[in-house]
Amino acid sequence: MKDERQEEMMAAAGTAPKPDIAEAQLGEADTWMDKLRTLVRQNKMAAASAVVIVLMILVAVFAPWVAPYDHLAQSLTDRLQDPSAAHWLGTDELGRDVYSRIIFGARISLTIGLVPTLISMAIGTVLGLCAGFYGGKTDFIIMRLADVMLAFPSLLLAMVVMYTMGGGLINIFIALSLVNWAGTARIVRSHTLSLKEKEFVEAARSIGVKKWTIMFRHILPNCLPSLIVLFTLNIPSAILSEASLSFLGIGAQPPSASWGLMVVRGKKYLFSEPWLSIAPSVAIMIVVLAFNFLGDGLRDVLDPYLKEQ
Repeated sequence: MKDERQEEMMAAAGTAPKPDIAEAQLGEADTWMDKLRTLVRQNKMAAASAVVIVLMILVAVFAPWVAPYDHLAQSLTDRLQDPSAAHWLGTDELGRDVYSRIIFGARISLTIGLVPTLISMAIGTVLGLCAGFYGGKTDFIIMRLADVMLAFPSLLLAMVVMYTMGGGLINIFIALSLVNWAGTARIVRSHTLSLKEKEFVEAARSIGVKKWTIMFRHILPNCLPSLIVLFTLNIPSAILSEASLSFLGIGAQPPSASWGLMVVRGKKYLFSEPWLSIAPSVAIMIVVLAFNFLGDGLRDVLDPYLKEQ
């Protein structure tokens, strides 16, 4: 009777929440399509960046059909030609078409951005889940190892690994995967520490669900939005790291058409044939900016704290 009387008084005062209003405020969980529409509507730069990234990936996949020339075909009689209708971005010191090499270089540079990032984030995610969920000595050992990795610049550690193992794409994958996992581990650990105290985790524990099942079926899905954003922001870092390693002669090796390697090979002609370095540099800049803008846009859409504000 007391509760009914209070509801009647609140309704008379106009403060009682009406059922339809409460349901409207609660709403339904946003689907991925809803989030995509929100991204396109609220952040045009991020949407345009996503289109650029998709086009770059398609160009890389269909490079043999898109490129006008064979990127490895040499013609010393056509070396160092200026940009023209026949060669849109000119030719290099061996007579190879620069435009075709940039198209094929997208394969290597995007692969170097995607593969090591996926591997390093997989390592960091597993270690971060274990550190946050188990705590104690497990947390101490993993986090101290992460502190050691973060104490040194990632590029410096990659240089040490590359000088030890030698140049080549496989060694680049290994080097960038080993040195970039610590940041992901810290982020996942912080999410795990907050999520493992939630009611749904306690309920899973109470009915005897195994720990690994709780980690990967209950905690990990709640970390995915942050991991997706982190993935898009780590890709340009890997691409720039490969370009830096190429400057030191320990990145991709000739005759590969890596963008970083093309910049290095063209720097000695910078004042006479500047397009040899400028063209691949612009390609790197476009991809790096596109991934960064997309990461910022995804963060605005996926971060629940920003949505509440």
